[in-house]
Amino acid sequence: MALVARLRAYFFAGILITAPVSITIYLAWLFVSSVDARVTTLLPARFNPETYLPFAIPGLGLVIVFLGLTLIGATTAGYLGRLITRILDGALDRMPVLRSVYRAVKQVFETVLAKKSSAFRQAVLVEYPRRGIWTIGFLTGVTEGEVQDVTGQEVINVFVPTTPNPTSGFLLFVPRTDVIELAMPVEDALKMIVSGGIVTPPAPAGAAGEAAGEAGARNGARNGAEAPSKRV
Repeated sequence: MALVARLRAYFFAGILITAPVSITIYLAWLFVSSVDARVTTLLPARFNPETYLPFAIPGLGLVIVFLGLTLIGATTAGYLGRLITRILDGALDRMPVLRSVYRAVKQVFETVLAKKSSAFRQAVLVEYPRRGIWTIGFLTGVTEGEVQDVTGQEVINVFVPTTPNPTSGFLLFVPRTDVIELAMPVEDALKMIVSGGIVTPPAPAGAAGEAAGEAGARNGARNGAEAPSKRV
């Protein structure tokens, strides 16, 4: 029985070591192969280096995409590029259906890719879907416009992803006083969400005590504010 238990432990240790590496390499290979299959076929045969080689070049499609996007970015930085961009923007803004999609997609990319943006740069803790139940979200910005005007208090935009697929989720407008900022990096928060809580990052030194004190102060203020209404 001791031998069987030891072999079982060795077997699971082997899975623990090889599975993450194998899955990561496999997914990377699928991504590279998918890009190569779609991009290299667009090259004329005389410009495709694989035409003159007896083997395929892995990652050639990614290199072409990178060089192409870099060239487009360099072109749009000049006067002619900005003029073409304005013409395309004007044309798409005149299309009844496509203009809404274009504006939304453009705004999302400008917000996420802008260097000055703080979108998805801060992991936070909010009570959702009800008081007393906590979930991890990501700060995406400060609420503005009509939503901010009708709430009567300062609220912020919090994106709460779903598990195990963090690409879908819910947009919440949460009062700033009800949000607890976490010290963990966004990458660690995503790992915790994707794994369903199996992967739990260690708390930074002193972060747990500060968070507990902040939560206690917030709960005390909330209970004090709710006490008069309960007596009534």
